[in-house]
Amino acid sequence: MPSRPATPVPDQEHGNETHVVQHPGQAGERARRVVESDGATGSPGEPTGTGRARAPGTSRRDAVRHRGLWWILAIALVLAWFGVMGVGGPTFGKVSDVVSNSQAAFLPVDSQATQVQDRLGEFQDTDGLPAIIVVESGEKLSDAQLEEIKNVTGSLGDIPEVLEVSPPIASEDGEAAEVIALVDSDAETGDVVKAIRDRVDEDMPGGLTVAVSGPAGLVADLSEAFSGIDGLLLLVALVAVLVILVVVYRSPILPFLVLLTSVAALCGAILTVYALAKAGVIDLSGQTQGILSIIVIGAATDYGLLYTARFREALHHTPSRWVATRVAWKGTVPAVLASGTTVIAGLLCLLFSALTSNRGVGPATAIGVVFAILAGLTLLPALLAIFGRAALWPKAPRVDENPESHDEAMNPYEHKGLWAAVARLVDRKSRAVWIVCTIVLAAAAAGATQLDAGGVPESEFVLGESEARDGLAIIDRHFPGGTGDPMYVLAPEGEAETVVKALDGDDGVSSVAFTAKDSPSGTLPYPTPQAGPFAGVEPTQSKGDVLIQATLTDASDSEAAQATVARLRDALATDVPEAKIGGTTAVQVDTIAASEHDRALIIPIILAVILVILMVLLRSVLMPVLLIATTVLSFLAALGVATGVFSIMGINQADPTVPLFSFVFLVALGIDYNIFLMSRVREEVVTVGHRAGVLAGLITTGGVITSAGIVLAATFAALAVLPILFLVQLAIIVTIGVLMDTIIVRSLLVPALALDIGPRSWWPSRAGTPGRHRAVPAPTD
Repeated sequence: MPSRPATPVPDQEHGNETHVVQHPGQAGERARRVVESDGATGSPGEPTGTGRARAPGTSRRDAVRHRGLWWILAIALVLAWFGVMGVGGPTFGKVSDVVSNSQAAFLPVDSQATQVQDRLGEFQDTDGLPAIIVVESGEKLSDAQLEEIKNVTGSLGDIPEVLEVSPPIASEDGEAAEVIALVDSDAETGDVVKAIRDRVDEDMPGGLTVAVSGPAGLVADLSEAFSGIDGLLLLVALVAVLVILVVVYRSPILPFLVLLTSVAALCGAILTVYALAKAGVIDLSGQTQGILSIIVIGAATDYGLLYTARFREALHHTPSRWVATRVAWKGTVPAVLASGTTVIAGLLCLLFSALTSNRGVGPATAIGVVFAILAGLTLLPALLAIFGRAALWPKAPRVDENPESHDEAMNPYEHKGLWAAVARLVDRKSRAVWIVCTIVLAAAAAGATQLDAGGVPESEFVLGESEARDGLAIIDRHFPGGTGDPMYVLAPEGEAETVVKALDGDDGVSSVAFTAKDSPSGTLPYPTPQAGPFAGVEPTQSKGDVLIQATLTDASDSEAAQATVARLRDALATDVPEAKIGGTTAVQVDTIAASEHDRALIIPIILAVILVILMVLLRSVLMPVLLIATTVLSFLAALGVATGVFSIMGINQADPTVPLFSFVFLVALGIDYNIFLMSRVREEVVTVGHRAGVLAGLITTGGVITSAGIVLAATFAALAVLPILFLVQLAIIVTIGVLMDTIIVRSLLVPALALDIGPRSWWPSRAGTPGRHRAVPAPTD
C-alpha cells in the first residue's frame, strides 16, 4: 500500500531532521517512524544515516555532543551495575548465615508452642536441640556392646557445641539402644550433627547400624538439602534460561546480554535482602532463598524479552541505535511498570501471614522484582545501545525500505504464521474457543480436590536419602515413637496433678515425668518414686509453674502424634485452661494451623488487591473481573493436574503453604502476562477499534509472551533439582500453571472472551466503541 510522502519534522532533542510517515487506513492513528539523519553510529553492520539536514539553530557539533552524552550514560549504567555485581556476588555465600530452617523460629509469638519454648530455659540447665544417636543390632545387644556404645557416645562431649550426652538407653527387646546428645541451639546445627555422625561412624564397632536422628538430625538433613541453592539451583536455572534464549534469538551475543541482566538483578536483590535479614528486619528460611533466586531470574528475563522485542521492532524503522533505544524504552516502561507493580503488590500480601517465614518471602521477593525492573529498564537498554545491531547478529534487523501499513501488519487474514493463524481461529470461532477452553480447565481443576494439603511429617521434608528419617524408623521399631523428643506441658504448680493424670490416661502418651533439676536424670518420673535416687526430689518450679514432659507413643512428627496434642489441648482447655503444650509435635500443629489461617486470609486479599490495580490500569471493571476469573481457573486447573503428577510420584501429601505460595506466584505472574497482552490490546483498541485491537494485540504479543512464559516455567522447574518436598511440589504446580496460562489462557481464552463479549468487555470505558468493532475485514470464506 503506498504511503504519503514523508514530511520533515525537526528532532528537537538531537537537533536533526526526522520524518513522520503517515500511513492511510490507520483509522486516525499517526504512526511515527523515526528515521534518524545524524550519521553513522559506529556499530558493526549498522546502516549509516541519510540526509544531513539540521533544525534551525543547531549544529553538527550539537549532534555529536548529544551522541557523546548517550554513550557516557550507557557506559555509566553498565559500570554501575558491574559494581552492584561486584559487591552483591560474594554475598551469595553469606545468605546461609542469616537463614533459619527451624519451624519453631517462625511461629507467632502467641502460639502455645512458642510460649512454652520461650520458657524452657527456666526449667532446664541446658537449652539444646536433641540429637538422638540410635544403634540397632540384628540380635540382642551384649553388655560388651553396650559398654562400647557408651564409650563411643561418651566421647561426643568433647565436641564444643555438644552440651550434654546421656548414657545409652536399651530398648525393651534389647536389640537397640539410644543416646541423646544436646546440641547448642546457638551453634550451626548442621556442622555439629556432621561432627557427631563422623565420630560415631568411625568409632562404632562393626555389626551395628547407627543413625543420628531426632530434631537436630532432621534440621541437619534439611540444611544439607538446601546447600545446593547457592550452586546447583542457580546453575540449572541459568543454563535452562540460556538454552531457551539461544533457541528464541538464534544469536550468540543477545542471550548472554539478557542473562547478564538477570544475574545483575539477582546480585542487587541478594545484597539488599541479606542486609535486611542481618539487621533483623525480615526473617529468611532456606525456601525463601531459593524462591528469591527463581523469581528474580524469571522476572528479569521476561522483562528483558519484552524490551528486546520492542528494540528489534524499532530497529526496523530507524538506522540509529539511540533512536531505537528511546522508542523501545518508552514502549516498554508502561507495561513493565504495570506488571511489576501488580506482582509486587501480590507478593507483599504475604505480609499478612501469621508465620514470619511467610512474611519474609513477601518483601524479599518483592525486592527481587524491583531489581528485575531496574535492571530490565536500565542495564539491558544500555547494553543493547552499546552493542547496537551487533547484539542481534546474525539476524540483525534492517530498516524497512517499504514498510507496510499498521492495518496490513495487524490483519491476520493478510499474513501467514503461527500467531496470525491463532488470531484467525479466535476471531472466527471465539465463542467455541472460550467454551472449550473453560471446559478443559474446569475438568482439570476437579483434580485439585484430591490434594492432601493438611501437612507433612518433618521427616518427609527431604526427598531421597535421609539419615534422620532412617533413625526415626529404627526408633519406631524398638522404642516409643516420641522417645528423646518429648511433648512439654507448662502448667500451674497447683494444677500439676490434674494435668499429669490427664496425660497419663491418654493412649497417645507412653510415659510422663516432671522436669527436675535436682534429679540425676533431670526428670522426676510419674508416679513419683518414694525411694532410690529420686527420693526427696521435687519438680522444678518457676513463676508458679512446673514443666511436665510426656513421651508420645507415636513418632513426634506423625499425624497420630499431632492428633494426640490436639486432643490433649482440648481436654486441658476445659480442666486447666492455663496449661500450654509445646515441643516438636506442638510446633508442627501450630505451624499447620497458622498456614491454614494464612491461606484463608491471604488469597482473598491478593484477589482484591490485584483486581483494584487492574481496574486502574485498564480503566475498566468488567475486563479485570474476566482476567481474574480466568487466572483463578488456570490456577485450579494447574493444581488439579499437579495433584495427578504428585500421585504418580507418590508425594500427594503437601504442606498447607504449597497451595498458598502456588496461588501467590501463579496469580501474580499469570496476571502479569494478561497485563502484557491487554495493555497492548487497549493501546490498539483506542486507535483501531475493539475487534481489530484484540487481534492486533494477540499477534504482536504472541511470540514474546510465550517465550517469556517458557522462560519462567523453566526457571521454576529448576527448583525441582533440590531434594526438598515443598520446593519440588511448588516447582511442578507453578511450571504447569505458567504453561497453561501462557498457552491456553492468554493465547485463546482471554482473546476469545473479549471478542465474544465485544466492546462491552471494557465497561464502563468506551474503548473500542461499537462503530469500530469490525475494523478488521471479515473473512470471506
